[in-house]
Amino acid sequence: MEFIVSASTDIGLVKSTNQDSLNVRVYSTSIGKVVFAVLCDGMGGLESGEIASASVINAFCKWADFRLPQLIAAGFGDQDIKREWTDIAVDMNSKLKAHGAMRGINLGTTLTAILLTSERYYVINVGDSRTYEIADRAEVLTQDQTVVAMEVRNGIITEEQAAVDPRRSVLLQCIGASETVVPDLFFGQTVQNAVYMLCSDGFRHEITPEEIYGSFCPGNMLSAEQMKQNELYLIELNKQRSERDNISVITIRTY
Repeated sequence: MEFIVSASTDIGLVKSTNQDSLNVRVYSTSIGKVVFAVLCDGMGGLESGEIASASVINAFCKWADFRLPQLIAAGFGDQDIKREWTDIAVDMNSKLKAHGAMRGINLGTTLTAILLTSERYYVINVGDSRTYEIADRAEVLTQDQTVVAMEVRNGIITEEQAAVDPRRSVLLQCIGASETVVPDLFFGQTVQNAVYMLCSDGFRHEITPEEIYGSFCPGNMLSAEQMKQNELYLIELNKQRSERDNISVITIRTY
């Protein structure tokens, strides 16, 4: 299986800094091409959110550069990824909490990351950034760790009510600001001729799943240039609709 990757980020209309961080990289390995992508949406005053998101990105990219080749050589399964990624998230939560305590500041970040091999995907999520699989439709692979998403799952409010609820960005947990962090892990079979998308919540609030699918369906994502163009189109559409947050997206096309 082969992969095409692209990524875009925008400071948005309101904020003075972009506290989102992201990275996507393709490796040539003994099991074929492998993609690792990670996206974090930081929060905190001044540069604190940037520190939080960039620190978590760096920790996961270090794992991908140095630990992933060892796992590929030895062979690995879902539980190996779950254990090692959970350990990184828990460790970074402790480090960011300590950093904030030393400086008298609050900081934190969401996390979503994906490892794609030709056979399987591995996804981690903390907070309300998302990972999607886009083939016949735009399917969300992650579950938002927010108050309103929990209430939707429990049947207290509807999806439509959640979309306009003033609490929609209230997180149940995030890395750096939670006492403990329990990431969600998701696993599945990699689909050929599909698009995998990671995004911050600022990318998806003002556009519909139908609009995401219309731009990011596999037939409209045939080159890195086309992927970039479609990312920028949806970012601008968000801004036209007065999205107030930073806006970030990674796309990965399989073929």
